Amino acid sequence: MRANRCARLCARLILLLIVTAAALLAPPPPLFAADAPPADATVPAIGRTWPVGLRPRVLRGWEPPATPYGPGHRGVDLTAPAGTPVRAVTAGRVSFAGRVAGKGVVSVDLTGTGDPPLRTTYEPVTATVEEGEEVEPGEVIGTVDASGSHCTAAPCVHWGLRRGTVYLNPLSLLPPWLLHRGPSRLLPLA
Repeated sequence: MRANRCARLCARLILLLIVTAAALLAPPPPLFAADAPPADATVPAIGRTWPVGLRPRVLRGWEPPATPYGPGHRGVDLTAPAGTPVRAVTAGRVSFAGRVAGKGVVSVDLTGTGDPPLRTTYEPVTATVEEGEEVEPGEVIGTVDASGSHCTAAPCVHWGLRRGTVYLNPLSLLPPWLLHRGPSRLLPLA
């Protein structure tokens, strides 16, 4: 009877050690939404520029909904005052440029991203492009509207990404060198 108790205690201690070791060896969680790994490995990192600014602050990150109509945040909010130029992240064709529920919206189907193609959406934006127009990476497609932003902490532009009806993390379009926060550092040779 005492041997069984000892065996159970040893088994519990071993399990505790395994769980502790796994927790210590696991990578730390990302500090910023922009440092998070891509949500979908099938999204190619083809972006060549941020939609606004050089490295805008992410006010709210991507929070995928558990169900198609469930709560979540189907994109990222980037700080951008009214009048800020909004740029195409990568090459594509404008699939929509107009107003939806009183907000200016521009959507771009991304070139060479499959069928259905990946589609980026930017709002609130006053479009400077028209539906059907081809755009290049970094090309200005509009400016941030003075009204229509859902951000309360600071003016922002909402940047979304989806394939068909599935929403994806738009930050996964950007290669790591664009997501990097802070100056580059070189190590000494010796």
